[in-house]
Amino acid sequence: MRTGSEPVTARSALRLRFWLALWGLLWAVAGTVAFALAGRTGWAVACGVLLVVTAVDLCVVARHVRRGPHYQPGRDVPPYEPVAPDPVRRRPRSGPPPGTRAWGPGPPRA
Repeated sequence: MRTGSEPVTARSALRLRFWLALWGLLWAVAGTVAFALAGRTGWAVACGVLLVVTAVDLCVVARHVRRGPHYQPGRDVPPYEPVAPDPVRRRPRSGPPPGTRAWGPGPPRA
């Protein structure tokens, strides 16, 4: 949500994130294959998990890039009004009223 307090020129580097995710995907594939061929099952599984995480990230980034300006509003999109906080609702106090004691009124005030 835009509040209007962010910089006017702020943009997300989705294309850079896409290429970095693709680079990580290639390294994860290479690591999985290399460790599997070397007989290092634990490392191959670790690289396989990294491969899945990187592939999911790549899909999410590609989806955000395809959504275009709707996902990344430009300068022509006005900022939204900030949401007003809910008023604080106080619970009624239990016990004696302020300035009194539980067994009776306190000393007189001057």
